[in-house]
Amino acid sequence: MSRLEDQLKELGVEVDAQLFELSFTHRSFSYENDVPSNERLEFLGDAVLQIVVTEHIVRQYPDLAEGHLAKLRASVVSSAPLAKLARSLDVGQHLRLGKGEIATKGHDKTSILADTMEAVIGAIHLSQGPEASARFVHHNFDPLIAASADSGDYADYKTVLQELTARQGWGLPRYEVTGTGPDHERTFTAVVHVQERVMGQGTAPSKKRAEQIAARLAVTELTSA
Repeated sequence: MSRLEDQLKELGVEVDAQLFELSFTHRSFSYENDVPSNERLEFLGDAVLQIVVTEHIVRQYPDLAEGHLAKLRASVVSSAPLAKLARSLDVGQHLRLGKGEIATKGHDKTSILADTMEAVIGAIHLSQGPEASARFVHHNFDPLIAASADSGDYADYKTVLQELTARQGWGLPRYEVTGTGPDHERTFTAVVHVQERVMGQGTAPSKKRAEQIAARLAVTELTSA
């Protein structure tokens, strides 16, 4: 059994056998063997994934503006993270590919794995409905969302902080950045002040990243107060 099958069993999700097979049927195999492809399931799975992730981040991050919500969503539902998840679940071993794709290592292509991951979600949705597909999505994507939100890589927190302090009439945030270590291993520490109060501190290999970490912590502190 693959890790995908193990996980489905753990989650109590039973996928119709025909839909399960169809979800792994790439169009190259479909063309060569005159059978349906997984593209319709992929279409459905993409929509299911988008709505479940969107609802989760809207509820979980009430202070993020629309633009940042969109960036956070894109950080976990784009091809690269979808393919990474597919690899962790051994999705490649189930793929039904045409001879050309097999020859060019289609089992590990990011685009094919990402599309197949969406098709699997579509198969789950048709087999057991929205509760089951949402359970699968939450199990796999909630940790990715939390990690992305925590890293702050998806959003410009310096802009978020500046907008927040402007709305409150607190003036512009002020950053103090110091660097230590040799040039090839430089480490920067940024401290952000809001109304002369230290609201966040970040350490990173670059000034920009250190400031972003400090700003993210400041936003968290100010919005949770």
